[in-house]
Amino acid sequence: MSELFKRDNAIEWHFDRQTLRIEPWGKNSLRVRATQRGAFSENLWALLPVTSQQASISEGKESLTIRNGNLSATVNSKGQLAFHNQRGDLLLEEMWRQRSTVGIGATEKSQDKYISALKLDGREFKPNPGGKYQLTVRFEAAKDEKIYGMGQYQQPWLDLKGCTLELAQRNSQASVPFMQSSLGYGMLWNNPAIGEASFAKNGTQWKALVCEEMDYWITAGDSPVEITRQYAEATGKAPPMPKFATGFWQCKLRYRTQQEVLDVAREYQRRSLPLSVIVIDFFHWPNQGTWCFDPIDWPDPQAMVSELREMGIETMVSVWPTVDSRTESYKEMKSKGYLVTTERGVSVNLDFMGNCTFFDATNPAARQYVWTKVKENYYDAGIRLFWLDEAEPEYRAYDFDNYRYHTGPVLEVGNSYPRDFAQGFYEGLQAQGEKEIVNLVRCAWAGSQRYGVLAWSGDVHSSFHALRNQLAAGLNMGMAGIPWWTTDIGGFQGGNIHDPAFHELLIRWFQWGAFCPVFRLHGYRDPQVQPPEAFRNGIPQCNSGSPNEVWSYGEENCQIMSHWLQVRESIRPYIDGVMAQASEHGDPVMRPLFYHYPQQSNSWEIEDQYLLGEDLLVAPVMQAGQRQRDVWLPEGESWISLSGENYQGGQLIAVEAPLESIPVFIRAGSDVEKLLLK
Repeated sequence: MSELFKRDNAIEWHFDRQTLRIEPWGKNSLRVRATQRGAFSENLWALLPVTSQQASISEGKESLTIRNGNLSATVNSKGQLAFHNQRGDLLLEEMWRQRSTVGIGATEKSQDKYISALKLDGREFKPNPGGKYQLTVRFEAAKDEKIYGMGQYQQPWLDLKGCTLELAQRNSQASVPFMQSSLGYGMLWNNPAIGEASFAKNGTQWKALVCEEMDYWITAGDSPVEITRQYAEATGKAPPMPKFATGFWQCKLRYRTQQEVLDVAREYQRRSLPLSVIVIDFFHWPNQGTWCFDPIDWPDPQAMVSELREMGIETMVSVWPTVDSRTESYKEMKSKGYLVTTERGVSVNLDFMGNCTFFDATNPAARQYVWTKVKENYYDAGIRLFWLDEAEPEYRAYDFDNYRYHTGPVLEVGNSYPRDFAQGFYEGLQAQGEKEIVNLVRCAWAGSQRYGVLAWSGDVHSSFHALRNQLAAGLNMGMAGIPWWTTDIGGFQGGNIHDPAFHELLIRWFQWGAFCPVFRLHGYRDPQVQPPEAFRNGIPQCNSGSPNEVWSYGEENCQIMSHWLQVRESIRPYIDGVMAQASEHGDPVMRPLFYHYPQQSNSWEIEDQYLLGEDLLVAPVMQAGQRQRDVWLPEGESWISLSGENYQGGQLIAVEAPLESIPVFIRAGSDVEKLLLK
């Protein structure tokens, strides 16, 4: 016989080895856990702790229902689970296919589909060798449901219905497992294991390859805004964005010397072009794992940082988690257990410019060790911004079963690494009294936003195909709770600075970048430039890309990009306000149209335009040779083009888009109208 009972303001179901527990966890939200062990773990994973909440619990015929605000969960005596909103609408129910199954979220007429000889459970714990479990959780698919969020995947689809997504971190892929449904709920898969999420037509399925318990969080709301804000309360909000960070960021692979950096900054000054941040990329160090400047090429970093700051420019440096086996750091960190270990074979995680192992960011002591080096060699020289590259981390081969962290095998905990990497730097900067913290990170997981993470979309190709993918990636990152996001303008690799076709791509990407949360030019441009020496002190020296400043592509292209630099400057007060909304409420900076217009059906169908905040509608040009595109304007508003034409909403219009322009519309009556239409 199964047991179904109330316990400590929660409801529990128990049968055989499995215990299911549902409890209130934030406004209109519930946390759902199941385990085969005797007790639940204390892990919060992505969630923040909550104060005690009072939920209402009611008894039905062989069932219990727990209600927290707008969300209720009902469990029957068989352990089957369904969720409803305050109006009684079914939001989500587990998929069971057994001979005696009853669909507790279904109507009487639709019960037949649940009776089956398939012997599928809604929660399946399959034992792995060694004692832990492979977990599969199944839910019924809902007709016409649309799904958003989940982080960043290299594909053009904003609506994820019909997609299967790997729950794993890779270069250019960020698994942030929070999804939002058009039905009015959001769900966080609160599990850092490697796995898979499938939003198929015939069922939704979540899978973790190794875990000890099921853990997810679900919330209900009458709008995407409400759902997003409740998720932000549960997992954390971004800190205040420093005002300088909404300006222009200059970057390339790579500035090889201190003099190069200063020459570029001085040229921006000479041309009276705005520049807020200049970024020093990798291999400015003697070797990986030294976490310091090479004194030959960077003789006086403190003087460099001071001169840049006098020009109003902040300095960011790249920090990799790699540790070369030839360094003193490697010997010390290896002896203390601060490095990622392998389950079999040689303990080398990446053989790029040396045999390297990643430091174990899940280990608090290892995080402190790295931060101590970074503070001494960078922070004490005046540097406050860090580029946490390789943050997935990027293994030579993504054999997730072959690596182990301090907190467990990568198959069980691997997706938390980028968040923990960022946490170490955030807490290190906090300890120094820093209050406005932003670090550029090449990956993220649920909760990363609370550690000042500015995620970027990784080493994407320089192509219009990749450009289109980045729009969907940025919007879904925002819907997954990561509001600070950017791309490598022009793509990372494949762009030749002498190629007119690349110039077109760069300009289109640059125009769009002016209306992204962070405006950052970066890339590994062809033709590549070899270093003056192949080795220094026995260490390979890294090559560089061609110049990547706005004047590097000819004066005509420079004039176009300079115009959009000035446009960005003009709207920075508006963007600062949108950033404040992200910090105060958890709102994304880039927003799908349905975020503010959920009652308009077109807002759920159009995936190639978006809102920057509430008052700017942006429709990027993402095809080579395109000089016109259609733009849909939400109804109930008047919209003004950048050239001053006024349009009534509720219509699809054809907009001219010559190379020097991007279709952008201002919501009439908003403050940004005064900034752009002076």
